[in-house]
Amino acid sequence: MSRALGIALGHLADRRLGDPRRGHPVAIFGSAAAALERRTYADSRARGLLHLALLAGTAAGGGLGLELRTRHHPVAHTLVTAAATWTVLGGTSLAREARAVHHLLADDDLPGARRRLTHLVGRDTSVLDEAEVSRAVVESVAENTSDAVVAPLVWGALLGVPGLLGYRAANTLDAMVGHLGERYGRFGWASARFDDLLNLPGARLSGLLAAALAPTVGGHPSAALQAWRRDAHRHPSPNAGVVEAAFAGALGVRLGGRNHYAHGTEDRVVLGDGPPPDRADIERAVRLADAVGTGAVVVAVLVALRR
Repeated sequence: MSRALGIALGHLADRRLGDPRRGHPVAIFGSAAAALERRTYADSRARGLLHLALLAGTAAGGGLGLELRTRHHPVAHTLVTAAATWTVLGGTSLAREARAVHHLLADDDLPGARRRLTHLVGRDTSVLDEAEVSRAVVESVAENTSDAVVAPLVWGALLGVPGLLGYRAANTLDAMVGHLGERYGRFGWASARFDDLLNLPGARLSGLLAAALAPTVGGHPSAALQAWRRDAHRHPSPNAGVVEAAFAGALGVRLGGRNHYAHGTEDRVVLGDGPPPDRADIERAVRLADAVGTGAVVVAVLVALRR
């Protein structure tokens, strides 16, 4: 009961408070990871695995210590679980950033929208037109709803505080080093593959919830499931493809295409059948993400209660 209640309270705290402006634990972890990287880095998969094990292991181990110290004290365990859940969830900040880009587009401030978009994506935004900015926001909302909301709730329900903290540590490391390029192609391999593994259940739950809740944004569950079944397996990511395809079908838009990154240009598979998203679809994507997050909390609470 304390785990389920803590997850629900942590989600409520994220909805009400969002992320703290300063001193966010994830930002502190990122700074520590960057400092450690100066000692562990080498163009080697083995050194990348060591980097992942030290940081994710420390986070999960700290969470396990908190779990064990409070497991016989329901109030303390509830509060610790709630604090950990609030720390790792990013749904409110994700919605805030997406809406900020939407408002800039509504004000016809495309340069400002491009700059603000860098808070959400790692691609080169300087060359994007309004339609491409809108697509990038919708894709980011879809993928990060899975990564920053649904997946941590899944691991919190299954493993409690160590699951919450360990998952967020691994996901943060993937964002920092788990991408292509000359520096991180080998060093970031372990972080990228481990993050893929951890996100397998969350992405599929996200896809199912997006399909089930498609009517909340005027969509059809069958369209979301069809896009998932037909298009997701052609995406380079085993997880992003699932949730982006499901969102594309639920919203009735077409996602995917050419993306420009620092390491080069990638031609991504097209997901969905509709027209490219426009600025209005950003708000629809945020509403769908909010519904998916709420559904994930319900699932997580039920799983925690059964366990």
